[in-house]
Amino acid sequence: MSDVTKGTMTPTQSEGPKRGRRTPSRRSRGAVVVFLNFFFSLLVIAVLGGAAAFYWGKFQFERRGPLTQEATFMVSRGGGLSSIADGLEAAGIVSNALIFQAGVRMSGAAGQLKAGEYAFAPGTSMQGVMEKLESGRSIMHSVTIPEGWTVAQIYARLEGDETLVGNLPPMPAEGTLLPETYTFTRGTSRGEIVSQMAAAQARLVDEIWAGRTEGLPVETKDEFVTLASIVERETGVDAERPHVASVFVNRLRQGMRLQSDPTFIYGIWGGAGKPSGEPLRRSHIQSNTPYNTYVINGLPPGPIANPGRAALEAVAHPLDTDDLYFVADGTGGHAFAPSLAEHNRNVARYREVMRQQGAADAAAAEDADLVE
Repeated sequence: MSDVTKGTMTPTQSEGPKRGRRTPSRRSRGAVVVFLNFFFSLLVIAVLGGAAAFYWGKFQFERRGPLTQEATFMVSRGGGLSSIADGLEAAGIVSNALIFQAGVRMSGAAGQLKAGEYAFAPGTSMQGVMEKLESGRSIMHSVTIPEGWTVAQIYARLEGDETLVGNLPPMPAEGTLLPETYTFTRGTSRGEIVSQMAAAQARLVDEIWAGRTEGLPVETKDEFVTLASIVERETGVDAERPHVASVFVNRLRQGMRLQSDPTFIYGIWGGAGKPSGEPLRRSHIQSNTPYNTYVINGLPPGPIANPGRAALEAVAHPLDTDDLYFVADGTGGHAFAPSLAEHNRNVARYREVMRQQGAADAAAAEDADLVE
């Protein structure tokens, strides 16, 4: 035999026994099944628990709330959902701040809640609270400014209104604020209300001035407002204002002095008005101020109050009369006359009415109306 044959090994001699592929035992397969069953059981429990929690939360969100009597709540500007929810819970309006937050977020209203003061009826649900805050239907407050008030009087009322905030701006000119009822939400600034009044008066004056009767003895809007302020202060009876306006228009056309008591009163005491209980004296009538129309000719240098629409309309469209005088008639209105003689008879009748009412002292104070 050759050496090669001797040194060569057969395949059977060189290879060991082949290993077969191992298969999982019954024990390992059972462990996997147990794990999967446990996992799916946990998953089912979680799903069922989540569903239960969701429906419980939904029930709490929609159920009757804890309020037993009406309550109000203020949502501040810039307030976040968390602080709003905490405040509502503290006020006893919602029972749980976290549930309220979750309900609002799931409803998609988290960024839609509006600032303002809100009123909630007893038993309002969290959903109802959310819907009201989302709607912006907040409590509206109002301030009423009577016609004929001065700027000083208006500012005193705004300063005393506790639902308004902030300082008042410098006082504007007399006659530039519209007497009206203004509505606002709590927290509105006083300056904003003044701006509304000024803008409303400017629009109204422009509107009425544009439609005025031709030939009026007032050349500018300032003169127009000044005369309207005098008419406003002379009578509080709407139906009389065009008649009162006709008297002053007739006097201006004839070059007569207006002789209006409210003008010398404003000249002495300004926007604060005559002190209560202070009697009017002849020295007051003869006072030397730019506003005293018993002394000056024509109109005073500016308005003596803030006239409303009725007084402005009266001056823009005065009654067509020959009257030059008027005096109180003792019933809240005035008696008008085209002549001094008739006026003096009206004054005498007024005094008699005052005497019959036991007010002789009031009648004596009207001596100024008897022109000499």
